[in-house]
Parts: sequence; C-alpha cells; structure tokens
Amino acid sequence: MTGGDGDGDVTAAPPLDWKFSQVFGERTAGEEVQEVDIISAIEFDKSGDHLATGDRGGRVVLFERTDAREHGGSRKDLEKADYPSSRHPEFRYKTEFQSHEPEFDYLKSLEIEEKINKIRWCQTANGALFLLSTNDKTIKYWKVQEKKVKKIAEINLDTSKAVGNGSIGNSSVSLSHKSSHTANGECTDNTYASLNKDFSSLGALQSLRLPVVTSNETSLVARCRRVYAHAHDYHINSISNNSDGETFISADDLRINLWNLEISNQSFNIVDVKPANMEDLTEVITSAEFHPTHCNTLAYSSSKGSIRLIDLRQSALCDRHSKLFEEQESPGSRSFFTEIIASISDIKFGREGRYILSRDYMTLKLWDINMDSGPVSTFQVHEYLRPKLCDLYENDSIFDKFECCLSGDGQRVATGSYSNLFRVFGSGPSSSEATTLEASKNPMRRQVQTPSRPSRSLSSSITRVVRRGGESPGNDANGNSFDFSTKLLHLAWHPTENSIACAAANSLYMYYA
Repeated sequence: MTGGDGDGDVTAAPPLDWKFSQVFGERTAGEEVQEVDIISAIEFDKSGDHLATGDRGGRVVLFERTDAREHGGSRKDLEKADYPSSRHPEFRYKTEFQSHEPEFDYLKSLEIEEKINKIRWCQTANGALFLLSTNDKTIKYWKVQEKKVKKIAEINLDTSKAVGNGSIGNSSVSLSHKSSHTANGECTDNTYASLNKDFSSLGALQSLRLPVVTSNETSLVARCRRVYAHAHDYHINSISNNSDGETFISADDLRINLWNLEISNQSFNIVDVKPANMEDLTEVITSAEFHPTHCNTLAYSSSKGSIRLIDLRQSALCDRHSKLFEEQESPGSRSFFTEIIASISDIKFGREGRYILSRDYMTLKLWDINMDSGPVSTFQVHEYLRPKLCDLYENDSIFDKFECCLSGDGQRVATGSYSNLFRVFGSGPSSSEATTLEASKNPMRRQVQTPSRPSRSLSSSITRVVRRGGESPGNDANGNSFDFSTKLLHLAWHPTENSIACAAANSLYMYYA
C-alpha cells in the first residue's frame, strides 16, 4: 500500500529519520503528574494547521501552526516556491477551555467523570473553528472564534479630578429636591445651573467629547453551541464526523447513534447489539468510524477482534453488516487470554478509504476493504509480552487501549507502547521499516534493531499475512525492563506531512521526519 491508498505496488520508501520538534508541558525530573493533567485525546484538523488535545480534567487545549506564517504566505505558496523550506512544523499554544465538568447521575447513583474520551474537528466557517468533544455520556459542539475586545477611548475629561474634588463623584445635587414652578410653568430649580457649574469647574472645557468605542485587540472565545446528551446507557468510546458535514455518530459498548449537528434533542439508533437477555452478550462495540469520503458507509470493531462494514442505505437499523473482516484463529493456539488480546481498541480509515488500520493488544493489522479473507499486513507490537500475559492480567495492563494512526500518504502506520515508546512501520508490501521511538527530546535513544521483513507468500489467506517488527523479549535495547506504568496510548499523524504528535502523561511531544 503506497501512494495514498493507491492500487499499484511501488518500491518501498526508505525509513524515515525522525527528529524532535517540540514539547508542551514537559515535566522536570521527579515532578509528580496530576491525574487531571494527563492527556486523554489528540486530534489534528483536516488542514493540519490546528491540533487539539483533551485531558482527564475535562479541558480542551488548542494549538495552531506558526511556521508557515513566519515564513510568509500560505503553505501552498511555499510548495510552489523554487527553494525548499528548511523549517519543520511548529505549533504554539492558542487557547484552552473547560469542555466538561464532573457530574452525578442520581437515577443510577453513578459518577460521570469529566475526562475527554474523543475530540473530532468539524468544518470551519467564517474564520471560526468547530469541534466535537465527549466524555463518557455527553457530547458537546464547540465554536472557537476571535472576538474583538471593545474598549472606550479616553474623553477630554479628567475623571480623577472629577472624583477627587467631589464634583461628580460626590455631587451635591439631591435627587429628592423639590422644584418650584412659577405660574406660567417656568422651572426655578437650580439643578441645571449647579450641574453646569460642576462641569465647568473641571478645567473650563468649552465642549465635551463623547467617548468612542474602539476594538483594536482580539481574544479567543470558546462557546458551546449544542449539547448532545441522554442518548447512551453505556460509556461513549467513539465519535466520528460524516463526510457530508452535517451528521456524526457516537458509539458506546452496545449501540451506535446517528446525530445531526443542528439537532441536539434527537438521534437515530443505527446499530444495536444488545441481546434480549444480557447473559447472552458475547461481544461489545469498541470503536466506530465513518468512511472518509462515502457518507453512507461506516465501520465498527468489536471485542472479538472483528470489523464490520455497514451501509446506511440498506436499512434504518443496520443489524446486518455488508462486510465482515476477521482473522481466522490458528488451531491449537487458543488460551484464556485469546479473546482479551484479540479485542480491537481502535480503528482508522486510510485517507482515501480503501484501507482500515486496527489495533489490538498485540498487533497492528491493515485491512483492504476489498478483501475480507484476512489482513494484508500484520505488524507485531507486543509479541515480547506474550510470556507475561498473566502478570499483565493481574495488574489490568492487558486491558489498556492503544490508539493507532496512518500517514496521509498511506505509506506508514504508527501506534504506542509501554515505556513511553511508539512504533512506526512501513505499510508498503516490500517495506521492512519498523522503527521504535521514545517520547522524549531524544526519540532515537532507545532505538532497537528490527529483523528484515519476510517475503510475502500467496499460499493461503493465513500465510499471506505479512508479519514483521518482532522484538527481543522483555528488555529494550539498553537491557532495561519495560515500564508498564508509563504507556503511550494516544498519538496522531499530521494529515499531509510526516509529523507525529503523541502524549506521554501530561506532556505533548511532536516529531517530524
């Protein structure tokens, strides 16, 4: 798979040389991380000029790209220039806002934490940014826009004198003063005369200049446009925008709902896997995403390691899938942990929509939607942990949900691991690229040697799977044991460039190649 999800196979690109770009929220040695500051979601917008992160404290932080502006002109103009730009993508803090607050469901006696589960960018309009954010129960639609700060220009009246001498601040004019009138209606009250005397004593101004409102400065304001609530009985694990720009889906363990962005009090249930008897429940929905270009198609993954493609044109309630993608289990390989490690934690469509990338606990798998017999490539991420599954089950690490992402051109895939490491693989059929990087200022510090890629075999649907990226069991390149308390769960690939943003606890690291 190369050239933006293209059909033809070409020579694999050489491995990328990753370099550190930026870090936001870097921790000092020994600094304790507050739970509310841990990043729980990362998302680039479609242009790649903005980046959003959400944390466990319910905050959303926005960053904007600055290197194109400093160079002068847009990125499109720079691409047309004769000289190559040596600058790498740089971002700066833009603004932040409190998206969700902790709540309590009194009917179910359930605490609803404020942690941001997912962020999705929506289409921009009139210079404003729009995005969706969700916690376990409630989705919110935000508008972030620059507002002009109105200020009152100074008038030719010295207010300090006015208050200081008591003329205005302590006016002797009594509002309860009774005025007297002559027989022909003429007012003989001295109020107006005393006011005129007060103003004339402030510097003998011949005329009073009225204040003028000016708005030279701007500030960013985040406003919640809509709240989509009370539609999920279980925790929301996914939200995804439709390519039509009008609708989006939200998914929990048993249901997927379809929403219109303009209507917050009504949604349509399009997938329902809840059995009549909950004792018959065998699998749950783990992730869901719309096709990037076909507004009628979406995919969702399950805890059994399968991916279902559904077509909204077939029926209102999509009980039946149009395609099912799953890998056949090898005979005799089943164990107590088989179903746990097969559960898919994240799926992503490639930019053109032909390929789906899925992440389970042990591997990354790349699927061609035109071939449902098995994945076209399998990338080994955690094979070295297979002997330690009992320990991982005891400390619940086996249930960690790692995200995955694809490069904009479709030539590479990436996912996170333990010890704040993340892996980058070449997805082309002849590529052997398998790079291990650390979320630090020296990403190549713990680089490990990866074996060469075995040749592709066409003997069967199982042996056709491409497997690569195996590691030495248990230890990194320096012989240190992997740290299961530091895990890199969230990362995102820039839509047009080889740039990755990843979260290590409360720190946001950015790399480029």
